[in-house]
Amino acid sequence: MGEEPSLPARPGSAFGPLVSGAWLVDNLTAPDLQVIDCRWRYDHDGGTATSGRGAYEAGHVPGAVFVDIDKDTTGTQPGVGRRPPPEPAAFQHAMRRAGVSSGSRVVLYDDRSGFSAAWLWWLLRYHGHDSVALLDGGLPAWRGPLERGVAPRLEGDVRASQPRSDMRIDYEQMRQLPPAVVLLDARRPSLFRGEFEPKYPKAGHIPGARNAYWKGNLLPDGTFASPPVLRRRYLELGVREGAAVVAYCGSGISATHDLVALELAGLPGARLYPGSWSDWSARQDAPIEIGDG
Repeated sequence: MGEEPSLPARPGSAFGPLVSGAWLVDNLTAPDLQVIDCRWRYDHDGGTATSGRGAYEAGHVPGAVFVDIDKDTTGTQPGVGRRPPPEPAAFQHAMRRAGVSSGSRVVLYDDRSGFSAAWLWWLLRYHGHDSVALLDGGLPAWRGPLERGVAPRLEGDVRASQPRSDMRIDYEQMRQLPPAVVLLDARRPSLFRGEFEPKYPKAGHIPGARNAYWKGNLLPDGTFASPPVLRRRYLELGVREGAAVVAYCGSGISATHDLVALELAGLPGARLYPGSWSDWSARQDAPIEIGDG
């Protein structure tokens, strides 16, 4: 196996990007903590999405508030893919209803090891709220009792700042990227190779992309691999410290899982292409590649 790559020290003041189930049990009643349930289902074979509200009402972390990925965290801009980020005012309204305040430490979870929770992790940071973490392993990592129904909520006062333009990239910018930029495709290998495409106009991937399937960030128990293991994974995919990296997937959701993993690996700064394959495959002038790349 060889030695694991060294990992730079992370700033000690940062909250996240992960907390453990044990940490959440110990800190659940902290007055500045807000827990959000982000459960959401996407059928990659059929291309359909399902809200996790029913699962939330059947049992959730006590006090957690449900946020609907489609209704609360998806914008309305035309021509930028299937799931554009929400406008600041709409996002601020959704997060205030979820009880998020400017001083909140926010913990997010789903039941798929961060698959959809990572999207809200990225959005909160994109709109200026950095104090946010994923529950490592998702709901299965929670060892306390579950609460049924809908948790009472207090209105928060968070302010959604002007989005951080350096965290995302659009189609026109994608077309102008120099060859040295590392493109990471978080979709499963069969979609990356173009063996089938259930939802979007064309099958395949963006030329030059490397397949960084989001599940490759995880251990068998559904928690993230250790930082050194993640660092090795992304170094093998061509990522280098300080290098420009762009992540994409089908519609921007699972690519944010790779962004969490890169942060854990000590390789922060990658940008998201929110339009992802839903945008790229709809463009008549966009080149595509089939196979392993």
